Amino acid sequence: MASRQIQQEQQPWLLENGHPKVLTKESRHGHGRSRTAHNMSSSSLRKKSDRTLVSKIRCASVRNVVANIQEVILGTKLSILFPAIPAAIVAHYLGLGRSWVFILSLLGLTPLAERVSFLTEQIAIFTGPTVGGLLNATCGNVTELIIAIFALTSNKIGVVKYSLLGSVLSNLLLVLGTSLLCGGIANIGVEQKYDRRQADVNSLMLLLALLCHLLPLLFTYSAASAELTVEPSLYLSRAASIVMLLAYFAYLIFQLWTHRQLFEAEDEGESENNEAEEEAVIGFWSGFAWLAGMTVFIALLSEYVVDTIEDASDSWGLSVSFLSIILLPIVGNAAEHAGAIIFAFKNKLDISLGVALGSSTQIAMFVVPLCVTVSWAMGVNMDLNFNLLETGSLAVAIIVTSFTLQDGTSHYMKGLVLLLCYFVIAACFFVQRIPNDPNDVHNITLKYVSDSILSA
Repeated sequence: MASRQIQQEQQPWLLENGHPKVLTKESRHGHGRSRTAHNMSSSSLRKKSDRTLVSKIRCASVRNVVANIQEVILGTKLSILFPAIPAAIVAHYLGLGRSWVFILSLLGLTPLAERVSFLTEQIAIFTGPTVGGLLNATCGNVTELIIAIFALTSNKIGVVKYSLLGSVLSNLLLVLGTSLLCGGIANIGVEQKYDRRQADVNSLMLLLALLCHLLPLLFTYSAASAELTVEPSLYLSRAASIVMLLAYFAYLIFQLWTHRQLFEAEDEGESENNEAEEEAVIGFWSGFAWLAGMTVFIALLSEYVVDTIEDASDSWGLSVSFLSIILLPIVGNAAEHAGAIIFAFKNKLDISLGVALGSSTQIAMFVVPLCVTVSWAMGVNMDLNFNLLETGSLAVAIIVTSFTLQDGTSHYMKGLVLLLCYFVIAACFFVQRIPNDPNDVHNITLKYVSDSILSA
């Protein structure tokens, strides 16, 4: 009996009498699961469910199903957006305007992304902090990854690059800038501080990612002819992607094992809510089933987004680059972004920084190189050359963010500068016009050259 009690204290995620064991205050600080900034950010948009009516259902199986639906579908403040999912499917099969399918699919992806974070956190209660951290590290940006894979299958490499670049830019400039601005205004009389150590690690990873993007671009410009560098640049990108994946694996070891205390989010002001959330509200296998179902719908809506983005571009008069870089990341990650801003209002900048910088690092060091290696296996030639304008925007975002976070303090002026940088970059891609058909670029160039000769 004594050994069993010791085992339960060492593994607080075990079941107790057939139910999830509630962590005590002592075990939570000693062996409990750590709550990352992503978990804390997502939890800010959740609603506490009232199980009074559900408990009156006599049939146990029906009661469990209804309780799961209540927790998963209605347990978020974004549940109002769930009807957009069937609306997008109906619009697709009825052949309605493809721009409507595009916007409905984007709206439907918003609550799905937040629910994936919720489900991984529920599963982590049973598996422990390490496996839970790995789940969060791989599923945290599942929406961007699935959209990228569908775009690769359609050979829309530009959409892949634009959407991933937009996710990094929106996290570094829009989310972090808005968080620092709102947090600075709301706490204008309070000195705002945060732990620089986590920001330093993420900044180093982002600078490594920037180097891997710059080298293929510089390699192309260093040759006498761009055609001579196409194949070597592709090989260089694949080698750099392998290096980035290895670096990300080392980053996970650093984050989940050797220096886990740097990435744990503490929210002491809401201890009562944290104690309630330490108990799983859905079962282990139910969590996996719901996660699989959510992934299926994310894949379906992602396919709709990829198929209709060019039609939406033509219908709205906006470039594909603007829709992919600006609109897709804002709508797709709205839940995570809102959570970061909410905690900035509460002067909990470590959580806000963990969300913005963690997502940027995950995309730049995991999702982007993974897409390059997946495209390699698919026979699609995707490299790390994001072109001069896009790579320059990425460089400015990373460098400005690194300078902003170097002293460990914050005020609203820092957030305002980051936000204005994002607006300027957004305006740049708004006025940019790139033909959907790559062959049109050659025709435009020939027409420009011929017109210049005639005018001379």
